[in-house]
Formats: sequence, C-alpha cells, structure tokens
Amino acid sequence: MKKIPLIKPYITQEIKNRVCEVLDSGYLTEGPVTKEFERAIRQYVGCRHAIAVTSCTTGLEMALRALNIGPGDEVVVPDYTYPATADAVAIVGATTVIVDVTVDTMLIDYDAVEQAITPKTKAVMPVSIFGNPLDYSELNGLKEKYNVYVIEDAACSVGAEFKGIKIGNQADISVFSHHPRKFITTGEGGTITTNDDERALWMESYKHFGMGESPTREGTVFTRIGTNYKLSNLLAAVGLEQMHHIDELLAKRTELSENYLSLLKDVQDVKVPTITPGGKHSWQSFCVFVDDRDRIMNAMRSNNIEVQIGTYALHMHPAFQNNSKCYIKGDMKNSRYVFDRCLTLPLYHDLTFSDQEYIVDNLKKCLSIH
Repeated sequence: MKKIPLIKPYITQEIKNRVCEVLDSGYLTEGPVTKEFERAIRQYVGCRHAIAVTSCTTGLEMALRALNIGPGDEVVVPDYTYPATADAVAIVGATTVIVDVTVDTMLIDYDAVEQAITPKTKAVMPVSIFGNPLDYSELNGLKEKYNVYVIEDAACSVGAEFKGIKIGNQADISVFSHHPRKFITTGEGGTITTNDDERALWMESYKHFGMGESPTREGTVFTRIGTNYKLSNLLAAVGLEQMHHIDELLAKRTELSENYLSLLKDVQDVKVPTITPGGKHSWQSFCVFVDDRDRIMNAMRSNNIEVQIGTYALHMHPAFQNNSKCYIKGDMKNSRYVFDRCLTLPLYHDLTFSDQEYIVDNLKKCLSIH
C-alpha cells in the first residue's frame, strides 16, 4: 500500500544548493545567512526585530528572561499544549499556572485566564495552536486591565493573522518554531519577534554569551551573563529559501485544508475545530475531533496513513502534577476532551487531492467499524 506521511519538509534543489554554498564557504556558524533569514522573517511579519535561536523552547525562555520574569512570578499557560510551553516557565524559575482551553478552538480559555490572574502574575503565555490565531481583542483587554505581558507561543503560526495583522506582530514577544513538522523549517530552530527595541537588544546579547558594546573601549565586551542560542548559517539556509516561497506554501496548505473541509462536511461523527473569528489560519496542522481516537489512529496507521494525536494535556503528566511550582487551575474538562479526540491528518505541499480522498475514505471506514 502507498505510504502517506503526516508531513514532508519542503526541500527543493534550490534549498540543497544554498546549503552546499554554506558548506563550501566554510562559514557554518551564525553569520550572514542567519541574518538574511532573520530579515526575511522580520519583513514578512512586519515587526521591528526577528532573532533566530536554537529552538522555540529556548526562544520562550529568552522572552521570559528579557521581561525579567523569574522566581516569585507567575505565568499563565494553557493545559493543551506541548510541554515546552510550560517547561520554559520552569526553566527561568517562575511558577506555571495552567488553565483550561475552549473545546471549539482548542485555544486558551480567556475567562479561565482572568480567573487565574493574581498579583504575582507577570505574563500570559497563550499558544496559537496548530496555526489557529489567538483573539487579541481578548488578550489586549486582559493585558491592559491587569498590567501583564503577553508572550505568544506561536510555534505553529508563521503566516497566521488576526484582523489583518500577522501573528508575530501582536504580542509583546512571540516565538516561532522551525522544527521539521513546521512548514518553514530549519531542522531545529526558532525565531523570536518583537517590536520592543530594548528587549530585542537584550536578547541579541544574551544568545551571544552576553556580548555587548562599550562606548569606552574597542573590541568585544561581555556586558552580562549569557549563553549560546545561535542558529547556524547551515540551518538558516534551509529556512531562508523556504521563506522565499512562503506565500506559495501557505496558499497550497489553505487549498488542501479547504479540500479536507469539503470532503468531511457530510461525514457524521467528525467535528472540525473552529477558526478564531477575525482570524486567518496558517494550517500548520489539519485536525479533526473523533470519538475512539486511538482505535481510529491505529487502524489508519495500519493502512499506511500516518496520523497523529494533536498534542498533550499537561495536567495528565507527572512533571506538572504535585509540583510546588505548578498550579493546575480547574478540572481541565475541555482540555481532556480535546486530548482524547483530536486527530491530525496528513498535510504537506505535494499531498494530492486523490491522496486526501483516500485518507478521508479510510477515515470513514474506520468510523463505521465499532
């Protein structure tokens, strides 16, 4: 049987040639190609600063540190997310406050956020899950009312928009992922975006071992304690060439997603998550809700269709249970519902309509077998 993977990276000869150019140059660490990649992200998003880093996780850590968030502070995060979101909070020594999501969008529940805010709350770190944009009408209201920062875990959301403004240009600081499951990938890596000049300068220094400039002496000066979170020219070359085709890639993902919606519209027992009103989805992943998800997932995999869960419900894992630096606020009923039912279908640039028909036909057969 034909194997249909969950995702395939968009790797062209053009990309291979650019990587070989970097190899031939001998300049493999962060340098001009990384700067070009940062510039491409910055111009596409429309923000003032884009800072390439080793991963979305390290980018979230840097965002928290840049905002002076640490021990004694609380950060509100959604329960339905990859553990990296909460891990970054723990890494800087702050307290993680986990709240529920809404069933229809899988996004953080804004009412639950408000109920979780205390005088110790320094930031809200919502996730634009799978490329579904957050509602900044809600988030900006909370930000102004409670004087908190918004750090967006935008791991999946390059190309998404809310009310015509691209994700990455709305939060105080946003962080994208370029993991291989993302359609703009560098193998591993991430990009931080912000319009805050001071915080951007701090993060740029921090990821370069605390390197800075001194008006009183020449040469390199280390002005703070830092680390090495640089993204190499070699990895940046892959993402840079993909950024040259981002409009094409987004258009194709949208076309394929709309075809899935058409194929599934009359299929009983399949629900499709809701797109945020006023939002433009980037379709990093195409997800559906089905009962008996694990049985269906295993059956489809046995037919050589690689499907996957959506992501994880943090409250179910020991790392976040009985943890004095982690508070779980509420029963997480919605997050558990979503976790149990979310199924991710294959989606990549050269997936064909006939492939999608085969996938949906297979899904229908699995649903009919109880």
